[in-house]
Amino acid sequence: MQYRTLVMYMEIGCFVSCLCGWILVCSTLPTEYWTFSEVGSIVLTTSNYYSNLWMDCISDTTGVSDCKYYPSLLALSVFLHVCRALTIVSVILGFWAAVLTFIGMKCTKIGGSELANARVTFAASITYLASGFSGLIVYCWWGNKVRSEFVDPNFRAQKFEIGAAVFIGWGGTCLIIAAASVMAYFSGREVFYKNGKKGKPRSYATARTRTYMIPGSSGRPRTLAPSSRRTPGLTPMPPLFSGRVSLPSQKTRSVRTIQPLSMDSFV
Repeated sequence: MQYRTLVMYMEIGCFVSCLCGWILVCSTLPTEYWTFSEVGSIVLTTSNYYSNLWMDCISDTTGVSDCKYYPSLLALSVFLHVCRALTIVSVILGFWAAVLTFIGMKCTKIGGSELANARVTFAASITYLASGFSGLIVYCWWGNKVRSEFVDPNFRAQKFEIGAAVFIGWGGTCLIIAAASVMAYFSGREVFYKNGKKGKPRSYATARTRTYMIPGSSGRPRTLAPSSRRTPGLTPMPPLFSGRVSLPSQKTRSVRTIQPLSMDSFV
């Protein structure tokens, strides 16, 4: 099996895993059982209290249940505001990460070249990681708050236990983080490896070595390699012309012969 085919199947598996985790996180938003508590008043009648990010509910064994939304938005605690915000951010980031993954996967062939697809897939994996960690912070913080109130002997109010929605959220966020980490490893390796291979030559000496033909020479070509003593900034340039150069012939000067003088020449 080729490496590209292996990466393609890996991307499909990671995308399906992240999508399933995102669906699990979304399913916890309308679920009422983030916290629950059971109070028995008499033998046959038991009241169940449960709540989530948006409402408080109560039900009994007769089948009657009643839910009431939080009356004031500004009267809520900072803890509840932060949990709401991080949960919504997790859902939004997971949606856009799914769109980016669908565009950048090798099997869809929408992103363009192989390097462009790898870059889009790497961005999608980082977005999935941000989505998973945002949701994980919410569920861990919520579970720790419920646990600390339950084990605190000085806490006199109604004590609750961790509901099923928190466990579902833990599973969904862990699935997103695990799959996104694998996808980020493979796509990031492809992106950074190709960029590094394209930008750097194998050898500096090999890249700077050139073979030139010295004008006017009939011998073998000479190879000019870089030297440590060469002045930095000077790069050998190829000749602007080829062939043999005929040097201009020098003009032959007339040579005057000086004859010896005799006495007869003055007569």
